[in-house]
Amino acid sequence: MTDPQAVATANAATPLVDAGAPGAPTTLDKPRSLASDAWHDLRRRPLFIVSAVLITALLVIAAFPQLFTSVDPSVGDLSKARDAPSPDAIFGYDALGRDVFARAIYGARVSIVVGVLATALTILIGGSLGLVAGFYGGRADSVLSRFADIFFGLPFVLGAIVILSTFRDVVGGDPVGITSIVIVSMAALGWPVTMRIMRSAAIAARNQDYVRAARGLGASPMRLIVRHMLPNCAAPVLVYATIALGAYIGAEATLSYLGIGLRDPVVSWGVMISEAQTSLRVAPTLLVFPGAFLVVTVLAFVMLGDAVRDAFDPKGR
Repeated sequence: MTDPQAVATANAATPLVDAGAPGAPTTLDKPRSLASDAWHDLRRRPLFIVSAVLITALLVIAAFPQLFTSVDPSVGDLSKARDAPSPDAIFGYDALGRDVFARAIYGARVSIVVGVLATALTILIGGSLGLVAGFYGGRADSVLSRFADIFFGLPFVLGAIVILSTFRDVVGGDPVGITSIVIVSMAALGWPVTMRIMRSAAIAARNQDYVRAARGLGASPMRLIVRHMLPNCAAPVLVYATIALGAYIGAEATLSYLGIGLRDPVVSWGVMISEAQTSLRVAPTLLVFPGAFLVVTVLAFVMLGDAVRDAFDPKGR
């Protein structure tokens, strides 16, 4: 049986702590990860809030363009060609009599989808090769690094011109095929940057104690890479992805403006800017409005990338 006097003595020796007092220990406290710390910091950054609001609005426009306009962006009336902005068409009409506002709204979908898919493919290719190179090192690292250097030596625009000019005849005038080639060409020229970022993070992670402990317990290389290294190497790649997404949206517009990217009947901001160059003197608004959408979108993703970079950088806190 328990001695009542011993229990009373133990209770007296144990100080009573107010659970609500500052600094008092509680079982509800949990250690915060790097991601939770970053999110806690991001919510207090005006740069993140502004960029998040802009990106959310753009995503809503891209997903539900019919909420903002009921006009078909592909239907034109030549009698209204190059008409100035009016209550019926607040952005005016293009050279074929199509509503510029409707085309700008529907163009958000293609431009953002191209940027997202190109970024995802870039991260998939570059991230996978970077993890393998950083984890194994030695000959594998040397071979993959030299292979990436080959693509680094190719100018982005020149390389895209070569790829698109070579494979455009294969798909003919198929809009889906041309869009796919544009996405693949941008990812094929952009993955080395992701590969270097992931490789650097993987080299630093492979010497950490948790990786050595998992290796000592018999974890396979695939398990080490996927379960232990990847979650701890993803932060710098995530930061780069947010910035690269805006850059790829701008790259799509550049390629379309040069006449080697997307073309009509695809509706994108790049296609609209390319078509506006023939009417720039008589109708400058045809360039201003899609250009404004493009600038705001790229700026929003760049601001988001800057905010995420600062939040994931422990030295900046």
